[in-house]
Amino acid sequence: MRLHTLLLTVLLGTTLTAPALPAQTAPQHPTSTPYAGDLGIFEDPGRAERLQIDRVMDLLGLKPGKVVADIGAGGGWFSVRAAKRVAPGGKVIAEDINPKYVDAIRQRAIRQNLLNIEPFLGTPDDPKLAPDSIDAALMLKVYHEIAHPQAVLDSLRMAMRPGARFGIIDRNGNGADHGLDEKIVRHEVEAAGFRQVGSYDFTKADGQDYFLIFEKK
Repeated sequence: MRLHTLLLTVLLGTTLTAPALPAQTAPQHPTSTPYAGDLGIFEDPGRAERLQIDRVMDLLGLKPGKVVADIGAGGGWFSVRAAKRVAPGGKVIAEDINPKYVDAIRQRAIRQNLLNIEPFLGTPDDPKLAPDSIDAALMLKVYHEIAHPQAVLDSLRMAMRPGARFGIIDRNGNGADHGLDEKIVRHEVEAAGFRQVGSYDFTKADGQDYFLIFEKK
């Protein structure tokens, strides 16, 4: 049979190839539908104190001159705080996949005269950051909404400069309930070429939230 197939291939001048496999479309873990509602729910006056956001920025190494990516920035709650921390000379890339949110961030930056915020429209599979362009990144309650984390993490890893830190703040859950088990997150991020360098639980008093920090290998 093999000889017959080989002779037929030679006579016809063609190469027999296996059919292409379908592209992988299934999520790697259950995910929550990305939030698309009122951005005002993120503006609780006590949120910064509860999250200890200044401590978060300290651990990520945010200081003047640094470039920070706020992945899934929403209305820019973290972006405006990071922008003040990295000024002068630094900037915040405020990325989101929702065009309305990107526009909201743009308007907010103008109102608050934070010209070092760069609103940026990404896609569900790619934040579209330039290679070797950032010193830090944060996903604040975003990771559980990412259906294809490896694609996003691959892009983020390429964008990180040597020594850059990547933080994830999320809560334990099953993926579809606006949370994802910490062990799953750690496994997926490490599989994408990162190593964990920090783990904290101070971002929420009940201990259900976790704050993980990674560097690329």
